Amino acid sequence: MTTTETAPSPRALARQRRRASVARFWRQYRSERAGLYGLTALSLCALLALFAPLFVGSDVSSVTDAPGRPMQSPSTEFPLGTDQFGRDLLGLVIWGSRVSLLVGLLAAVLSVAIGTLIGVTAGHFKGWYATVMMRITDWFLVMPTLVLAIALATVMSRSLTTTVVAIGVTTWPTTARLVRAQTLAVETRPYIERAQALGGGHWHIMSRHVLPNVMPLVLAQTTLIISSAILAEATLAFLGLGDPTVVSWGGLLQDAREAGAVSAGDWWYLVPPGIAIAVVALAFTLCGRAVESVLNPRLGVSR
Repeated sequence: MTTTETAPSPRALARQRRRASVARFWRQYRSERAGLYGLTALSLCALLALFAPLFVGSDVSSVTDAPGRPMQSPSTEFPLGTDQFGRDLLGLVIWGSRVSLLVGLLAAVLSVAIGTLIGVTAGHFKGWYATVMMRITDWFLVMPTLVLAIALATVMSRSLTTTVVAIGVTTWPTTARLVRAQTLAVETRPYIERAQALGGGHWHIMSRHVLPNVMPLVLAQTTLIISSAILAEATLAFLGLGDPTVVSWGGLLQDAREAGAVSAGDWWYLVPPGIAIAVVALAFTLCGRAVESVLNPRLGVSR
């Protein structure tokens, strides 16, 4: 008796292709040494941020229960010294990673979402809509991003939501232009014409054919924007436009400036949060460059 094997379903084939694509991407990503260094640093920072309540406790930012004297230099009891209220700076830096990373991620996601939406629709519909959207994009490009973010943070209430919105709505133009260029390239391919001939509507073309092909570019752009968003959050907090009720790396630098740490030579108040910002921003940049080298943005496939 002969047995016939059942052919896998289209959904199972799609899952197999996705798994193979992810495995191929990881094999090529591992060959990028700088990307691995960045990924290792980000993993360590993410673990510190995730398990911060276990390491330092949620009362680390309390002013009334500060364990040390104000402005103590580094010692065995306080490896990074204390701040102007006597709080442990090591614990504050660890706790501040939660806010800085969260704001950076959310702001980058908002920025990329806006840029992708405008880029895909402007590349698909063309005509007057694309002209208007691109002129708006050009206006945002020529305006200083930090000035726009400061203006928004000034007129809105001081909160983490305000910081995320201020960064997200001012950093999307680069993504919009890149995604639009990729969309124009994708829509010249024959399968787009076949989908239109078979009755595919605008939403079907953009969601099923265009968006999957621009996603590699969007992924690479996201990793690069996160580092800029973290730096922007630190800048806004340093300028006193962040949420004063939460601890962030930029907020620690602002506290150090107000406490006169620069003129007093209290380097331990300035260096740790500054190094943390630089390391995380560099790590995201290394990861973004590695993703760019693995993914081919022009074709939207792995090399």
